[in-house]
Amino acid sequence: MSNYRPLFGFFTAAFAALVVLVVYLSGFPHWLTLSVFTLLLALCLALLLRGKTEVRVVAPIDRQGRATGMASIDFSSDLLDATVNEMREGLLVIDAEMRVVASNRAARDLFSLVDSAINLRRLTELTRNPAIYDAFLDAVRGTERAGVKVETYGQAKRVFDLRVVPLRAGSGRSVSGAVGVFFDVTRLERLELVRQEFLSNVSHELRTPLTSIMALTETLAAGAIDDQEHNRRFLLIIQRNAARMHRLIDAILALSAIEAGNVKVRPETVQLYALVEDVSSGLSASAAARNITVRNLVATEVKVFADPHRLVQMLTNLIDNAIKFNREGGTVSIKYSGDDRDRISVADTGEGIPAHHLDRLFERFYRADRARSRELGGTGLGLAIVKHLAKAHGGEVTVESRFGEGTQFTIELPRLTYDPAERQRSLNATE
Repeated sequence: MSNYRPLFGFFTAAFAALVVLVVYLSGFPHWLTLSVFTLLLALCLALLLRGKTEVRVVAPIDRQGRATGMASIDFSSDLLDATVNEMREGLLVIDAEMRVVASNRAARDLFSLVDSAINLRRLTELTRNPAIYDAFLDAVRGTERAGVKVETYGQAKRVFDLRVVPLRAGSGRSVSGAVGVFFDVTRLERLELVRQEFLSNVSHELRTPLTSIMALTETLAAGAIDDQEHNRRFLLIIQRNAARMHRLIDAILALSAIEAGNVKVRPETVQLYALVEDVSSGLSASAAARNITVRNLVATEVKVFADPHRLVQMLTNLIDNAIKFNREGGTVSIKYSGDDRDRISVADTGEGIPAHHLDRLFERFYRADRARSRELGGTGLGLAIVKHLAKAHGGEVTVESRFGEGTQFTIELPRLTYDPAERQRSLNATE
């Protein structure tokens, strides 16, 4: 209604002028005409001034043009809540007992493995990451922590830069609690971290065999080549380290091609039993050297829909690892099961893998036992290659292990339940 008051005042003023004009032309005395005009003019001004006053009372404005009053307080509270929840950074507030008292949507997504609300829960219930816990604990004790690198391993690896500060009241008195902000590392920063990690790992993997080759060649050049007792042994060590470097370079090139999408999967119907037999035969020498029995438990009639060359590559990596990391005289079993998907399992009877390593096994250069892996000639890239090849087929690879009992890797592939041409078009669409 207040929006129409100026217009109403204008029409009232026009009507007053018309009334005064009619009174004047009708022959009334001038004093009466002047009195009527004054009263009507006062009425018009009162209406206009009242409208402006009411607008100012409803929404007063301060010098900076900011709205004040109860309505603006409610608006600011809603705006703050919406802004905090739309932040890209995760915000987490805890009290002195390390319980979460406030959080935003990004922080709740960060702890997505928790199956219920995170407020009022202890920080140890949300994460076992020691870097996160230590940073918040220091802040509760009054020490600010910044630049804490936090990595999470769920569906995908994510990197955060965590800053945690103690909560303080306006007077400067410490409040029992802390607030932490998880700054999500940008894509460019993440790529830079991956690049640095990759170069560091490659340099580390190449340094050991190169150092050995250089030391032995210098020894031979210094006169040991004429030492009939040791020169052949030195040459064999050089040959073994050169072969290790060659395997590493081949694995890097293969993984780079797969990750870049340059490797095309051409699936076809494959007799799985015969393919497993071929892979087992190729690894029979290494199995015999450690007295390992490789058992092909796949039924002879089983068929799967996969690229035979890439399936050989995946099974070779898995069976070779099962032989290398098995107990002396152990067993490697290759099995098949199928319902909604084709599952090819490679199980060993080795020492198993500790649970805290399982989430990272398929990362490039990650090893549960670095010393033993290098001793056995592993590159640290085999499982990463298996993971990417399985994804290229529209499937995945999983691992189950119990420490001291053995490990089982399973390749899951989509079953051929419809026309092969349609299946190929589907695969091409995902590439």
